[in-house]
Amino acid sequence: MTSTLSTSAIQSDISRIKEVAWGLVSTAALVTAVDLGIAGALDAGPRSAADLARELDADPVALAQLLDALVAREVFARRDDGTYGNTRMSQLLREDDPNSVTYLVRWIGHPIFWRLWPHLREAVTEGKPQSTAVFGSDFFRYIHTHEPEAVSVFTAAMTQASNHTSAQVVEAMGLSGAETVADIGGGQGRLLRAVLETHPDVRGYLLDLDNVVAEALPELRDGGTLADRATVLAGDCRVDVPVRADVYVLKNILDWDDDSTLRTLRNVLRNAAPGARVMVVETLTDHTPEPVVTSALDMLLLVNVGGRKHSSQHVAELFDRVGLTFGGVRPTGTFLALAEGIVPEGGR
Repeated sequence: MTSTLSTSAIQSDISRIKEVAWGLVSTAALVTAVDLGIAGALDAGPRSAADLARELDADPVALAQLLDALVAREVFARRDDGTYGNTRMSQLLREDDPNSVTYLVRWIGHPIFWRLWPHLREAVTEGKPQSTAVFGSDFFRYIHTHEPEAVSVFTAAMTQASNHTSAQVVEAMGLSGAETVADIGGGQGRLLRAVLETHPDVRGYLLDLDNVVAEALPELRDGGTLADRATVLAGDCRVDVPVRADVYVLKNILDWDDDSTLRTLRNVLRNAAPGARVMVVETLTDHTPEPVVTSALDMLLLVNVGGRKHSSQHVAELFDRVGLTFGGVRPTGTFLALAEGIVPEGGR
């Protein structure tokens, strides 16, 4: 096919493709910067690579190479005198920043995924996860059994993500009139904590696997400041959801295969009263301000658990299959959207 593009346009396209292809370097460089603590070391002001290298126990030439790579990606800044300094973006790489992304970066670039990504082709051609082929079992069972450090990083990453969104998600829920809220698969309970702190007349349930709720926030457990309004339950939502509530929240847990998602929704429906609200809170492919991030998560779900990110239409179809009435989607002011279903009169 003869191209009618100018030479400059073709070269621009080639450059962009190369940038996309070299994305793995961005991941590796960010993880290294986090692990070395570069952003924290620059807190006092711009410094030379040699000065930083002495503090961080790094090779000065190699450290300058790393910094230059991240300057090119607009993470750090290089001044005219050759010193390096923080930017608004690099401040997020500090452990003590209230919006820190350190563990999110570590999770995205965790070595365990470098073992999975070479098998993306098989995942695409087969439409199946590759964790069993690579690790000998499904992904989360494997890391809980063999990679406790990965579990710790994952938990911390989810905590950081929740810190970025919980207040806005709770506001978007519109819980006026609700007396009970069940956070299904709610991890350590950060979203539920935000619900209970914001709505002092609401009681809450937290349901997750036993090893997860064993680490539930102290505020929610016996003796905690919110314990009189919180019930912590151990269980697998794909097996049962033994809770009766006005509102059921399922945040970032329905990214499995459709069969697992449908089982979970049916378990909710089995115990819910007519009129109860079911809120699916996640990144929807057609309601996202972060399409590149969302598509990357979609690929990760495919290769490690055989799941995917949903569109609003797909959520509506899943609701319909279990007998929930789809109530639409609304934004939360974050990368997450809220898709709502209503339990109809008479159930399914």
